[in-house]
Amino acid sequence: MELKPVTLEVDGINIAGQLYLPGSDMSYPTVCACHGIPAGIPDPSDRGYASLAEKISPHGFAVLIFNFRGAGASGGNLDMLGWTRDLEAVIDYLCALPQVDNSCLSLLGFSGGAAVSVYAAAQDRRVSAVVACACPAEFNIFVKGDNPRSLIDHFHSIGAIRDEAFPPSPQKWLNGFELVRPIDYIAQISPRPLLLVHGSQDETVNVSHARRLYAQAGEPKQLAIVEGAGHRLRHSDQAMDIVIDWLKALLK
Repeated sequence: MELKPVTLEVDGINIAGQLYLPGSDMSYPTVCACHGIPAGIPDPSDRGYASLAEKISPHGFAVLIFNFRGAGASGGNLDMLGWTRDLEAVIDYLCALPQVDNSCLSLLGFSGGAAVSVYAAAQDRRVSAVVACACPAEFNIFVKGDNPRSLIDHFHSIGAIRDEAFPPSPQKWLNGFELVRPIDYIAQISPRPLLLVHGSQDETVNVSHARRLYAQAGEPKQLAIVEGAGHRLRHSDQAMDIVIDWLKALLK
């Protein structure tokens, strides 16, 4: 396996990632993994999405993992509309690589990253398939009430918002969550394949969100409810086996 560091500039912000390649002598079906909204201060013992990339790539996939703005090694501040621009730039980058098979580019999103994946895929036909894990139908589970100050203060406290003057307009920042509502875009993924994966015991996004998204989505679609699993599905071997098997089946 070959590992290549990636740095992109989006809106003047450095977006950091790593590209995992099974080899370098051909183009590969590619998976772009999109992490969720940070819930707390990062655990230094958690290798994050590197472990997931190392699990997927040996099956013959190129895998890109990266941090959205406001997370990990990337710069900037958490901003949902900014995340959509980050992902657009990542897709541009991947589609320009000779090692990437542009006919088979899948987005694998988790929670907030799944929401952004649905939004991006609905508008970008270069995306050939979407896996949405623990995806909210909308963000009212995170955004409660009309005053965004408490949410902004929370993200300041965990380092996802780093600049004291950010956001310049708290209400406009909050509205970004409303504009990236997966329930409004999920139907536009069809006729490209969609897999929704959700834990039956998800403590953050109730499993009813997955059922609502599935009902709204067009064909072909699949819904996998992982019994006993919670919100952090990348830690569930059962959930990730479902994802990998589904991605491999696309190649046939």
